[in-house]
Amino acid sequence: MKIIAMIPARYAASRFPAKLMQDLSGKPVILRTYEAAVRTELFDEVYVVTDSPVIYDTITQAGGKALMSKKEHDCGSDRIAEAVEDMKVDIIVNVQGDEPFTDRESLKGVLQVFETDSEKEIDLASLMVRIDDEEEIKNPNTVKVIVDHRNFALYFSRSPIPYPRNTDLKAAYFKHKGIYAFRKSALMDFYRLPMLELEATEKIEAIRYLEYGKKIKMVETSVTGIEIDTPDDLEKAQKAWK
Repeated sequence: MKIIAMIPARYAASRFPAKLMQDLSGKPVILRTYEAAVRTELFDEVYVVTDSPVIYDTITQAGGKALMSKKEHDCGSDRIAEAVEDMKVDIIVNVQGDEPFTDRESLKGVLQVFETDSEKEIDLASLMVRIDDEEEIKNPNTVKVIVDHRNFALYFSRSPIPYPRNTDLKAAYFKHKGIYAFRKSALMDFYRLPMLELEATEKIEAIRYLEYGKKIKMVETSVTGIEIDTPDDLEKAQKAWK
């Protein structure tokens, strides 16, 4: 089974322009993320796929592998799908470019889903981490996920789900961490299928898989990491790196 990691890297970012090129203890964020993915030693190959010559040059000049997108893309999955369309691979892992603290054990847990899936029932796997902070639960920038008794995703939302109608019960809330492992066939289906209403409303690409009947296995992790979406996040990352 050939497994590769793809790191989609768009230069523009609405909340934090050029965030992937910000300095993190002497190296750009995107290079730190690339090096973290390589260090896991879980992949046959690791690539950054980008729309930016600046990011492309940063990775290749450091001895890494990078690909330039040929088209404009609205989401990371589309950018990756274009890049792997003609590659002979089985599993593609989408590592977010703004997560330089990507850890081996979490990624290993996602990949083990496919090793034990003899019936090839699972189309993709992803990570979730339990959250208890009320502000984070209500924060629309934090994507929440609810699962069934086998940890298959039922829905993703920016709203608090489940809604605590019964306040006597202590509901569990899970944040969706944006690391995906796809079977290539599922990723290519995503690429070719149009966006539907729920995905367009929530602006969460994982919803497209659910809307078209794909099965997403969620793996719980305790590693929260730091996603660099704002200057404040970068400041936290600087402190954590030291």
